[in-house]
Amino acid sequence: MMIRSAHGGEFDRIWPIFSDIVATGDTLAFDAGCSFEEANAYWMGAGVRTYVAEHDGAIVGSYYLKANQPGLGAHVANAGFIVSPEAHGRGVGRSMGQHCLREARALGYRAMQFNFVVSTNERAVALWKSLGFAIIATVPAAFKHASQGL
Repeated sequence: MMIRSAHGGEFDRIWPIFSDIVATGDTLAFDAGCSFEEANAYWMGAGVRTYVAEHDGAIVGSYYLKANQPGLGAHVANAGFIVSPEAHGRGVGRSMGQHCLREARALGYRAMQFNFVVSTNERAVALWKSLGFAIIATVPAAFKHASQGL
């Protein structure tokens, strides 16, 4: 597997993973009706660095890296991750997480904060804990889970 920067116009290769994950309504906060254009602007917009994980020429995951806040909070990074369901359990998320932490350090970020990891996404919660993150808060009813409700 290779992790590299995504090229402009490459969201069309990321979109199938993104749209499949959003359709499940259980891990990302995007509305199931989110358009390609909205998703592209968010995932690859101004001020966002986007990366892809490739295996045998196919994109199996992607993440973005950006400042969590502007100005006086810009030294703290934020990131979002997607992994193709077909690639679950193959270390794609862990590899991208480790890559992201290295990239954030190289870019001069002093910390990383995830604003929204769905608590029922046990695989993601366990991954981030294993990479040194701590849960500092759980906001009740903050996510409308497709099958579990608020």
